[in-house]
Amino acid sequence: MKNTDVLIIGSSAAGLTTAVSGKNNYPEKDFLVIRKEEKIMVPCGIPYIFGSLESSDHNMMPADSKYDALGINHQVGYIEEINREDQVCRLTEGTEIGYKKLVLATGSTPKVPEWLDGKELDNVFAIPKNKYVLDHVKSQLKDAQKVVVVGGGFIGVEFSDELNKAGKEVTIVEVLPHILNVAFDGEFAERAGSILAERGVKVKTGTGVNNIVSNGNGKVKAVELDNGEQIEADAVILSMGYEPNSNLAKNTGLKINEGGYISVDEYMRTNDPNIIAVGDCAEKRHFITKKQSAVMLASTASAEGRIAGMNLFSLSAIKTFTGTIAIYSTAIGDYAFGTAGITETDAKNEGFDVVSGLFEGMDKHPGKLPGAKKQTVKLIVARESGIIIGGEAMGGVSVGELTNLIGFIIQSRTSIYTLLITQIGTQPLLTGSPAAYPLMKAAEAVSNNMKK
Repeated sequence: MKNTDVLIIGSSAAGLTTAVSGKNNYPEKDFLVIRKEEKIMVPCGIPYIFGSLESSDHNMMPADSKYDALGINHQVGYIEEINREDQVCRLTEGTEIGYKKLVLATGSTPKVPEWLDGKELDNVFAIPKNKYVLDHVKSQLKDAQKVVVVGGGFIGVEFSDELNKAGKEVTIVEVLPHILNVAFDGEFAERAGSILAERGVKVKTGTGVNNIVSNGNGKVKAVELDNGEQIEADAVILSMGYEPNSNLAKNTGLKINEGGYISVDEYMRTNDPNIIAVGDCAEKRHFITKKQSAVMLASTASAEGRIAGMNLFSLSAIKTFTGTIAIYSTAIGDYAFGTAGITETDAKNEGFDVVSGLFEGMDKHPGKLPGAKKQTVKLIVARESGIIIGGEAMGGVSVGELTNLIGFIIQSRTSIYTLLITQIGTQPLLTGSPAAYPLMKAAEAVSNNMKK
């Protein structure tokens, strides 16, 4: 039987970050990462192998040699049983591995609703994080001209735009009023839908899918909507969310919450002190509302992995995971959209007394410089304290890092008053004007609105 100090099941963002963080903090410990597949995809890059990238080979996690250099061991295999009492895991082929600490980073799988008739037809695809399955999907889509994407979240939107780039006739269907409706307030989500439509994607919102229609020979013919409309389709992409891979934990007797996630504390520990869970399979609470959250992001998973790695053998009262800030960004053509924290709509629905402010400026100065784009920033602030609890942005590529900055502002519980007196550096080719810096001007708009 093989033994290791730390056994990590899963080698995507959460698992590998835990391994690197753990090895940095406990260099004397042995680390072993077990993964199911030989090759692991970069999850966030999956939509781009269907358009911008020539091959899935260009969307792979770092080579094993990188982790060899750090002293992290790795092995391909499938763990099917955990013996918590003896602290031993058994692989499918019967070999066993003993551990002192076990990390579950088992990820998630795409949701395919039981009620959806026609889901079993040929050319109806969900999107797992598996290279070989995705290569098959790509090959099957080669001869498909009309593609319907069901679900207008980030993955659905990115797939739609990429398939559109590849020359497909794409229709995206979303039951909510707008695409990206959960992550953004209406003015941002509506603009995202307009840009996607301008690029050639047919956007149908406010109606769900009733069933997928067969051509009589086992292949998809059309998608029927709730309103009775049928959309012709050679292929259908189901982008209806993901669910946690928590069966191994459940079968082991670990506590699972009502959403199917492995219950963890702020140190990412399960109800077994020697077992940690991180990433999509692990329970999360929202940083602002403190309610259970279904957010699944590689950035959140990596943050959990760093925290788990730091606390494996010695707890730190200041190195804890205090909730997901839900920092999302995406690009539709040359336009970028980002959000962090809570939207104004959700804040009001939760009962927060909030004030918002919005400003539209330029991301370079003067605005006639080549490549300059309009940048719109919205901040959501708790009226009583002035603490910033949410923010949204749209514009050019600079929105990606601006969204990260807004996320940091939220996590550090920065007030609008602190932001108003914060000093910034600007440069014509790189940033907006110091006199009209969109983030600061949005803060001014909030301040003015708080006086009303």
